[in-house]
Amino acid sequence: MIRTVFLLLIFSIFNMCGAQNLGSLFFSGNCITCHHPTKTISAPSAAEVQRRYKEAFQNKEEFVSYMATWVKKPTLEGSLMHDAVEKHGLMPELAYDEDTLRVIGEYIYENNFTKHKTEY
Repeated sequence: MIRTVFLLLIFSIFNMCGAQNLGSLFFSGNCITCHHPTKTISAPSAAEVQRRYKEAFQNKEEFVSYMATWVKKPTLEGSLMHDAVEKHGLMPELAYDEDTLRVIGEYIYENNFTKHKTEY
């Protein structure tokens, strides 16, 4: 029941904000705090994360699955970006459920962060 109410609230906010998709809404509300779309500031840019993960996983499902699993419980051993971990530290554990992380992962896989008007 609580999950249903929460999802209805999210979809209401989603519609009010005019976000083009749920992934965009989740990314803008969470990930962008550390992962600027194109600039490395306090963490690698979203464009760099996308590029590195796509090099390792060209298949969308594998990309999304690995990203969601790693972000749920980040480890140095499982990191695909050891240089970024060395520079910025290991990403902290976040309290997101795997379904939300999968939606964000799909958005990161599909979005063109380098185009002029980025969706975020």
